[in-house]
Amino acid sequence: MDMTGTQRIEAPREVVWAALNDPDVLRQCIPGCESMERIGDNGFSAKAVLKIGPVKASFTGQVTLSDIDPPNGYTISGEGNGGVAGMAKGGATVKLTEESEGVTLLTYDVKSQISGKIAQLGSRLIDATAKKLAGEFFESFSKVVAPPAEGEEMPEAKKKWWQFGKK
Repeated sequence: MDMTGTQRIEAPREVVWAALNDPDVLRQCIPGCESMERIGDNGFSAKAVLKIGPVKASFTGQVTLSDIDPPNGYTISGEGNGGVAGMAKGGATVKLTEESEGVTLLTYDVKSQISGKIAQLGSRLIDATAKKLAGEFFESFSKVVAPPAEGEEMPEAKKKWWQFGKK
């Protein structure tokens, strides 16, 4: 499966970059993610529960970052095992560009492969589910990284990576 897209995020590129590298932010934003922990400088281990059509599975896996070019982007690759439901592996190229002051365009190009029971569900269902999950991720991510509303206090957790957006 291949999927490409662009997402407009109302935050400076440095803030988006910092948030994309924060396991707590990723855990909050990835649909079904139960845990996300940093392993080494360039990787994460994760556990997520996903439902694709009639198949619900718990996936565990690892993600590795490469071609790291802060704050412009990276390549992310990983593999997840869902037991009898199957396996998924793939990667994505993520690029960040500053559209205007305080607005970032995140462009992604994803390539993935699946096997096992989930592969038998058909590409239309899998593609539709992947697009839905990507949409949910970006909706959550955009809310998490967005600046606080006028008069609203910024939570401490957000302050740690919003500091990178200050010029």
